[in-house]
Amino acid sequence: MGQEATVGDTNHNRHRKGDKQQWKEFDAIEEEGLLDDDAYGKGVPRRCYFLAFVVGFFLLFTFFSLILWGASRNQKPVVTMKSISFNEFGVQAGMDFSGVATEMVSMNSTVKLRFRNTGTFFGVHVTSTPLVLAFSELTVATGTVKKFYQRRKSQRTVAVTLIGSKIPLYGGGVDLLSKEGKPIAPVSLTLDFMVRARAYVLGRVVKPKFYKRVQCNVVMDPKKMNVPISLKKSCTYV
Repeated sequence: MGQEATVGDTNHNRHRKGDKQQWKEFDAIEEEGLLDDDAYGKGVPRRCYFLAFVVGFFLLFTFFSLILWGASRNQKPVVTMKSISFNEFGVQAGMDFSGVATEMVSMNSTVKLRFRNTGTFFGVHVTSTPLVLAFSELTVATGTVKKFYQRRKSQRTVAVTLIGSKIPLYGGGVDLLSKEGKPIAPVSLTLDFMVRARAYVLGRVVKPKFYKRVQCNVVMDPKKMNVPISLKKSCTYV
């Protein structure tokens, strides 16, 4: 009986030692896992990397867009006035819409200008305000540049027709000398308009705009009807 008890105690002690060893191993594994969790917790989460990437991309894209915008602003289109020709200029007595007697002007003229796109990497869409031809600050004819697209590093000549029909001059007609409905002396006129151009450099993200105000002093010589009159030295550009 004593030997059996001794054997049983020995097996029991071995079992207890095995359990203690297993518990120690489990505790060590759990402790390593906690250490790993702590180390991962102290690191940078993955979502922070994604957020940093998005912010960095946005900043880089903005910086690149600003560079393109600045470069495009230095490549302004050039507008050059070429000539104007008067096809018709008639003066007649008449009445305005209220029945007041006054001199009236009807005219037809053609203005030619050259538009040059100096941009090396973008085209431009071009429009303008109405071209206004005035006599003594009274508008006697108007016309508009038809919208067009100009490729990069290219140019074109644009012809615009200005028409006025029975425009009352009121007191301004006193200075207009005429005979049989035709002026007998040169008539001083002013031409005023603005050219507007817009470029799409980076899709619709970078859209620089360009404006050029043109003002010209024009002389209508009745001896030069249907003859192009040079505007090379008659205009200012703002």
